[in-house]
Amino acid sequence: MDIVLNQYTHNQGWQQQLDPKLDSNNTLIILFGTSDQQLIQPAMQDLQKAYPDSKTIGCSSAGEIFQQDICDETLSIALVHFDHTEIDQAIQQVEDNADSLEAGAKLAEKFNKPGLRAIFVLSDGLHVNGSALVEGLRTSLPDDVIITGGLAGDGDRFDHTWVYSGHEILENHVAAVGFYGDAFTISHGSRGGWDVLGPNREVTRAQDNVLYELDGQPALQLYKQYLGELAEGLPSTGLLFPLAIQNDEEIDGKTVRTILAVDEEQQSITFAGDIPEGAYVQLMHANFDRLIDGASKAAEQAMGDLSEDNPHLNIAISCVGRRLVLGQRAEEEIEATDEVFPSNTRQIGFYSYGEISPLASGRCDLHNQTMTLTLISEHGSA
Repeated sequence: MDIVLNQYTHNQGWQQQLDPKLDSNNTLIILFGTSDQQLIQPAMQDLQKAYPDSKTIGCSSAGEIFQQDICDETLSIALVHFDHTEIDQAIQQVEDNADSLEAGAKLAEKFNKPGLRAIFVLSDGLHVNGSALVEGLRTSLPDDVIITGGLAGDGDRFDHTWVYSGHEILENHVAAVGFYGDAFTISHGSRGGWDVLGPNREVTRAQDNVLYELDGQPALQLYKQYLGELAEGLPSTGLLFPLAIQNDEEIDGKTVRTILAVDEEQQSITFAGDIPEGAYVQLMHANFDRLIDGASKAAEQAMGDLSEDNPHLNIAISCVGRRLVLGQRAEEEIEATDEVFPSNTRQIGFYSYGEISPLASGRCDLHNQTMTLTLISEHGSA
């Protein structure tokens, strides 16, 4: 397996010249870029010309991760040529949030053939219910297929996001890549690091990913009491105060959800994934050192007992809320993951509106406000 990282900026072009000799049906291009498509359109055209036969997957971001750096307004790519792994790509349109479960099931059907080891999925970040999407994928695939990925971002603007597949930029879509064969190896890790704030509260009214009431009180009204002056900046300031749902299947007993939108008239809050009615939740707030330590523990979890002999690609997906909270210290969580992996590991990723990875129990789910890592390699690669 060969791994080549490259980066494009509007002012300076490509960091290194594209090499068309790496183009093949077993080559995968993974890319993350600014939501401003005009800034990277020339780069997209370059990729299509240089690698017409390669599979592609990517999405817009709230910041691109390139080795140990966090960048904005770039296109960061990893070109992976597999020696013994078959790869396939597919997309599924999602017209409405309510279609997310069905979209996941339909997408899974496109990959469900013998030898499937894993699926990496990237979704529209604003019009998809992430947990319903994952449920549709999970229930339509064999239990031993690993699903990881994330939701596209748009900084803290929440305006529009895109995904990339088949050399096309698409909105209101989900894109995925499937990996087949015994030579392919994948591992994963996901950790948070937030502290709880305030008492446990019962979800007394919710529908899918829309929360209406906590302890019988309007959810948005109660949320604003905690945010104080920051409430004026909703929904973006809500990234600083995610919601923790009690979940015994998770390592720390919590599943975290982050805000996508608020409705003043309904006094409701829309989250990136489902909020189960009857569940108990708590608000959370940042602890800088624990966030960085969480990233390190995610890397340790992903590394496990993998061989250090083969080259690895680490796909790091961290929540935009973590970046906003950490500010200038954000690169410390990127460095923390890099320090755990062997020197032949290459790292690329993005800041997202949601992360997809298995829970401690093995069941895949949507996460928010975590550092989620996908480590891929091949047996016999050198």
